[in-house]
Amino acid sequence: MLMPSTDEIRNEIRKTLSDPTPLYALAGAGDLAYAKLREVPGHLEALAADRRATQDAAAARLQEAQTRLAQAQAKMVGTVTTLPTDLKSLQDRAQTFAFQQVGRAAGLAVKAKEVYDELAERGKGVVGQGSPAQPESAAVTVEIVEPAAVDAQIVEDASAEAKPAKKATRARKSPGTAK
Repeated sequence: MLMPSTDEIRNEIRKTLSDPTPLYALAGAGDLAYAKLREVPGHLEALAADRRATQDAAAARLQEAQTRLAQAQAKMVGTVTTLPTDLKSLQDRAQTFAFQQVGRAAGLAVKAKEVYDELAERGKGVVGQGSPAQPESAAVTVEIVEPAAVDAQIVEDASAEAKPAKKATRARKSPGTAK
């Protein structure tokens, strides 16, 4: 490789030092930096406005959440407050149902005893006569009660049904005894 001469190097240095382009580039970079720095306050104001809007939205959401929480608490307090009343109502309904079933069981026991007594009377007649008795029908009806139909009126109706059944059975016994 060939080395440049000293004159060539000097000419290059003169040319470089006399060329204003690097100076212009430096001035342009300074101006650009100044322009960008002048935009910073506007960006800071926009960021502050965004922050305020975000804080306002968060405060509104917090207020809405607190309102919903208060409504839920009020509803829960109302539910808990009415709970003893609801339990009392359920207790009363269960007790009514139990009384009704006891009444039904007692009525069925009475009917079963009546049928048993009728069969015993018939058996006495068969044993006493030594021949088979003529067929008679002993009808027993059993009512099935749906749980949904339970209330105080049904209990009263069950008691009323049990009383006439006894009278009707007595009426049936009388003709059987006369035979």
